[in-house]
Amino acid sequence: MHDVEVAIVGGGPAGLSTALFLAKARPDLTERIVVLEKKAYPREKYCAGAVAARADALLASAGVRVDVPSVVIDGLSVRTQQGSGVNRHGRIGRVVRRIEFDHELASGVRAKGIRIEENARATALAVNEDGAIVTTPKGELRARVVVGADGVGSFVRRAAAIGGDADLLAQVIELDTEPVQSDLPRDVLHFDTQDRTFSGYTWDFPTVVDGEEKVCRGIYHLRLDDRAVDIQSILARRLAAQGLDMNRYKLKRYAERGFEPRRRQSSPRVLLVGEAAGIDGLSGEGIAQSIEYAAIAGPYIAEKLAEGDLSFRDWSARVARTKLGIDLRLRHRLLSYYGGRYRSWFERHLLLTPEFIACSMERFAGQRVKTSRLVPPLLGAAWAFFVPDRDADVVAAH
Repeated sequence: MHDVEVAIVGGGPAGLSTALFLAKARPDLTERIVVLEKKAYPREKYCAGAVAARADALLASAGVRVDVPSVVIDGLSVRTQQGSGVNRHGRIGRVVRRIEFDHELASGVRAKGIRIEENARATALAVNEDGAIVTTPKGELRARVVVGADGVGSFVRRAAAIGGDADLLAQVIELDTEPVQSDLPRDVLHFDTQDRTFSGYTWDFPTVVDGEEKVCRGIYHLRLDDRAVDIQSILARRLAAQGLDMNRYKLKRYAERGFEPRRRQSSPRVLLVGEAAGIDGLSGEGIAQSIEYAAIAGPYIAEKLAEGDLSFRDWSARVARTKLGIDLRLRHRLLSYYGGRYRSWFERHLLLTPEFIACSMERFAGQRVKTSRLVPPLLGAAWAFFVPDRDADVVAAH
């Protein structure tokens, strides 16, 4: 039995970053923090790999730079039934491979003196008034606090009976292909929502695999009802239209968990961060939001340890007051419009309004968004609501 102050279950961006920000807030606890990773680095992690610039800025504030092969992203492209738009804003992020990103981030965490246990899958969790015991193949750990940073199928969430089963689960398939002639320039993230047979989008993200220029392509479907949707066939049709045969490539399937405001994110001595707590169900963005969760959780845990209050009853409220919490709640509210009868209205004037896309890119990059700039797209959205047949094809290039 080993005693630690904080045991963090999950060695992805959420867990590693929580360890970083906790050690930054309480340097005296650095050697009493442990991150439990179920596999050994470098390990594969299915993910499109878009890292917003705000995530890199947060990690830099904790003294870590994740230097891995990347494709710099300057803008966003959107294609819908209502039209298409391309908007550039300068560097807003990059695309990485998670097998490389997580490994390098773990190296940076270790360099700070934080302990990481690999091949240490949590198999049991018992919590009582005196602490928590986490069981792994390497033995047992006794901790004052346990952080669940173990993703969509979080063992910690289930073992601690936090939040229940998710209503907002997304199905995702991705694959890496060679570039094709119809691809946009390699400095934009491209989203396509033309197909209305599912609730979501297809994407094309530039990436680098083993030093070669590739494109990560995929489909994101957020389950909003009980309909059975064959997303593999939908993706196959889109690839065929691009001149690509799906059967030539390795398909990578995974799920994502959307943020749900009414779900609890903590219990005594246990709290959830990252996808275990829920990420943006509208876009599926997860890496930056996981690091944002961590930047909130680190100081929060340090504060609660100092106070001796480990009930964590106000963890959800603490998150809700932050930019991350406000953003997650707003995007959750927008789901009711995007997934329902108002989808055309939503796409016509929110996705394809240059001012709105510009504000979205500023938020993605972590820059200050001027509220006044949101007035034109909001007025345009109101106009579209009352005049739904108005032609709103927008092609913006900046």
